Amino acid sequence: MLETRTDLRGCGAQRHRPVARVYAALTGLYVAQAIPLYLVAAALPPILRARGAVLSVIGGLSILMLPWVVKAFWAPWIDRLSQHPRIGRKGVILAAQLTILAVVARLALLDPIADIGLFFPLLFLMSLASATQDIASDGYAVEHLPPQAQSGGNAIQSSAVAAGVLFGGSGTLVLYELAGWQTAVLTAGICSMIAVTAFLTVPEHLGRRIDTDLAQQQQRPRLRRFFARPGAWAALGFALIFRLPEGLIKALEQSFLVDAGFSLSLIGLISGGSAAVVGLVGAGLGMLVINRWGLGLFFAMLVALRTLIFALFALAAMQGMPHEVLVALSMANTFCRYMEITGLYTAFMRVSSLSQAGTDFTILSSANLLVYMTGSMAAGVMAQALGYALVFWTACALSLVTGMAALVLLAKSHPERTKLHKPA
Repeated sequence: MLETRTDLRGCGAQRHRPVARVYAALTGLYVAQAIPLYLVAAALPPILRARGAVLSVIGGLSILMLPWVVKAFWAPWIDRLSQHPRIGRKGVILAAQLTILAVVARLALLDPIADIGLFFPLLFLMSLASATQDIASDGYAVEHLPPQAQSGGNAIQSSAVAAGVLFGGSGTLVLYELAGWQTAVLTAGICSMIAVTAFLTVPEHLGRRIDTDLAQQQQRPRLRRFFARPGAWAALGFALIFRLPEGLIKALEQSFLVDAGFSLSLIGLISGGSAAVVGLVGAGLGMLVINRWGLGLFFAMLVALRTLIFALFALAAMQGMPHEVLVALSMANTFCRYMEITGLYTAFMRVSSLSQAGTDFTILSSANLLVYMTGSMAAGVMAQALGYALVFWTACALSLVTGMAALVLLAKSHPERTKLHKPA
């Protein structure tokens, strides 16, 4: 295991202050990232569907996730910039956040249907800036969260994402119907910029863990350094396959609700309310399960739960269900997804080094998104040709198969660092 030292500057109760301030910084940072991300992922699909866009076009929005899939290729450069004394992770994050704000301001002046030719390139630029910011953000989290605080930090990250869904997704949908596109988009951009100030006010050195291996410190961040480590390929395999079935469901969930007769405002309240309440509970419960029983049992329980939820989605598509049942099903899916985020990111942190924290974590998170994006892109085309039910049953079957394979790979990745069994 890596030997580290942490800049705590104090003793006793003072040792808890850096972690508390890091938690606050991460909350603001991930809320700021989530608002524009879910503006596109959660608000735009139902808006486009309500205005007559076909499912294949909506499924094609997943291509905007491409920078998140390939960001590992420039992650070493971001780590190098983040290690520069005059730039640091704050400099990278601030530059990315200002780019996002500029794009949001331009999008507010466009119509998502009439100006689609300019709309998509701008969305892609925003995605590129967000992905770059995420490299620096995740590197900061790995460097500043000791192992015993990682599940808590990732629960906070999940909760921050829930807040981003509430403001960027649900809030945008509600404001869109009340005040129009321009007001809704500008409000999301302003909220994002306000949130990031919580991160910018915390000194970057505070609580930072440093690899005490001088040879590791002196090496430049590189992709190949990750792959040379024992267990790296197993960790990569786990990251690649775990979320494949989820993409098939999530890409179609809101369009499915639109076609079931839900209004945009109601969809916004469902997704936002469940993210803000049920998602928070899921993230917190995920943290408790990981800390008590370890990652192995956590992921086994998660696979069983999500498979059941996907099967119920398939039954709803085949037979129809009352709106109250569909609301409960959507909330259950949100609960499961936020538990998943907490577990996945904790596993990724525990196999990431400190000398190139952003690079290692990004390799795993990018691989994780690759199959999610593949499933999301396939979902729209499949549903357009074959209907919702077949897609949902496919997700159910894949959940079992990929889930069992992922558990085997996780056990091989680094048992002593992923803590697959109950902690001592």
